[in-house]
Amino acid sequence: LTLTAENEEVQRDWKELEPSHEVKIFLTVLYSLILVLGILGNSITIHVSQRLQRSGYLQKSVTDHMLSLACSDLLVLLIGMPVELYSAIWFPFSSSSGDAACRIYSFLFEACSYATVLNIASLSFERYLAICHPFRYKAVSGSRTTKLLLSAWICSALVALPLLVATGTEGVIPEGRRTPVQNLTFCTNLSQHWVMYRTSIFTAFALYLLVLGGVAFMCRAMIAVLRAPMGPNKSGANGAGAKHESARLKASRKQTILFLVLIVCALLVCWMPNQIRRLMTAAVPKSAWTVSYLRSYVKLHPVADSFFYLSSVLNPLLYNLSSRQFRSAFLQTLLCRLSLQHVNRRTLESSQATKSSRNTFRPLLRRSLDRIRMVTSDRSTPPSSQNIVDNSRPQQNTVDHSRTQQNTVDHSRTP
Repeated sequence: LTLTAENEEVQRDWKELEPSHEVKIFLTVLYSLILVLGILGNSITIHVSQRLQRSGYLQKSVTDHMLSLACSDLLVLLIGMPVELYSAIWFPFSSSSGDAACRIYSFLFEACSYATVLNIASLSFERYLAICHPFRYKAVSGSRTTKLLLSAWICSALVALPLLVATGTEGVIPEGRRTPVQNLTFCTNLSQHWVMYRTSIFTAFALYLLVLGGVAFMCRAMIAVLRAPMGPNKSGANGAGAKHESARLKASRKQTILFLVLIVCALLVCWMPNQIRRLMTAAVPKSAWTVSYLRSYVKLHPVADSFFYLSSVLNPLLYNLSSRQFRSAFLQTLLCRLSLQHVNRRTLESSQATKSSRNTFRPLLRRSLDRIRMVTSDRSTPPSSQNIVDNSRPQQNTVDHSRTQQNTVDHSRTP
């Protein structure tokens, strides 16, 4: 009876750290909304990006990066949110999952999370090469995108690999007791592998800062290149076509840079609270946590996770903000009436319409020019000698006729 009373007292103390019932309901609604919007937005992003690539509006390399990023966001939402809603919101201090499930969940969630960060880094690096070093970009073309994406996923798995060992289920052992309290277990970092866990968390945080700094540097370099004046314009129709083509390419690259800048800002704002929460677990061993430290961690946990999952919802929104073509196709897909015309056919019809509108005025121009030429030639040309000879011929004909009549008269007079 004494042991049961002690267990109930310890459990009652831990229950006081749980959020209130109203907060649990609010977080459930918020998590459900984020989950639905994230699944819907990233699924449509996968569909739209493939359609845009087949229609010639997106390069295959950019499409592959968008697909990989959307898949990592979907995995983060599908793996993390249901477990987080159950184990961190409603039952934060009583983990019903086994030790193996806890380890697998920690590994998969960490790998998918950092796959998102590394996918952004690989997309930034490829755009940086294409804009700032185009000759080197063409020299290493081919299977470059596949290798970059494969490296990003492998690196994220290596970052998460220590969590297979350093995490698991662990109970609370009050002072003066050797066994943990019943129904009071956590899926957390294990005390005997705390050094490994600490090293893994700090390494992942350093990678996060490295990606933010690297993407910011590459965006700055790309903006500097795009702001530089373009080369001298060529004369003639080919020069006008080249100028139009380069302007369209420059606008497309600006959209990519705008997306990268927005997504880096989203990573900084949405991921930083979660990084702080993770650093709290790695900075101080759990045995040295005070009550105030624990209360701060418990209060920060739902806020940090909400911002973290929100970053997976923001990526489709950022695509819509940075590209008008993507926004139009995204809205058409939502209305279930997506219709895209290939970019080459669209350009051909536009050029034919322009050409026909020009040909409409050509007959009028020709007639006006012919009239002007006729009037000018009539005014500038003097009468020719041939015209004088022609004018004298009627008089000669008259004289000949009179002579004929005279001969007839003379003939009549002859007996």
